[in-house]
Amino acid sequence: MPVRRLACLLLPALLALSACATSPSGASAKRAPAIPAEVSNAEWEKDMQRFAAEDAATPPPKHAVLFVGSSSIRMWESLARDFPGVKVINRGFGGSEIRDSTWYAPRIVLPYQPETVVLYAGDNDLASGRTPLQLHDDFVAFAELVHRKLPKTRLIYISTKPSPSRAHLLEAQREANALIKAESARRGFVYIDVLTPMLDAAGKPREDLFLADRLHMNSAGYALWRELLAPYVN
Repeated sequence: MPVRRLACLLLPALLALSACATSPSGASAKRAPAIPAEVSNAEWEKDMQRFAAEDAATPPPKHAVLFVGSSSIRMWESLARDFPGVKVINRGFGGSEIRDSTWYAPRIVLPYQPETVVLYAGDNDLASGRTPLQLHDDFVAFAELVHRKLPKTRLIYISTKPSPSRAHLLEAQREANALIKAESARRGFVYIDVLTPMLDAAGKPREDLFLADRLHMNSAGYALWRELLAPYVN
């Protein structure tokens, strides 16, 4: 085969290899996430844009306590009052799963350089069909990302809560919580058990801690969470 023809055939492949070698390490973070492999819903982009607008209007403090995760975080309207004197940032987005917080961490976790990250997510994951082992692996992925980029940041994980409307998930929640608790102990993270104190004497979810939808917490539920978190946040 003539040398010129061989060069023409090889040039496109060589250019492609060169582009891959020189691509920035953050290229994957700029592309649209794969659904459902990397995020559970593409609609979270709207929340990210809202957070960006809020940050532009009122820049959040550095070295704060960042609360991130699903609707139990998003709906914690008394967060600042519950932890007076503590700089807090709320970046909860309703319906999200652990992997969603991992994917969007470069936009809603890392830029704030928080002193502490409090993560609550997991029950939506189980409700959507993810397994306890997948929750464990998703938690590890989130933790490793945060600690790779912010090695001095402390991580607190709030266990999945036992909502009355999802009482059928209790055994899966216990299994997932046990896996994440063991992982947290191994890595030196703080694990907060909210499942046990949110059960009644019969081992069922306490109805008095929830709104009428039996899924989201009322003020009594958040008061319990505040009490459990206070030693680690105040």
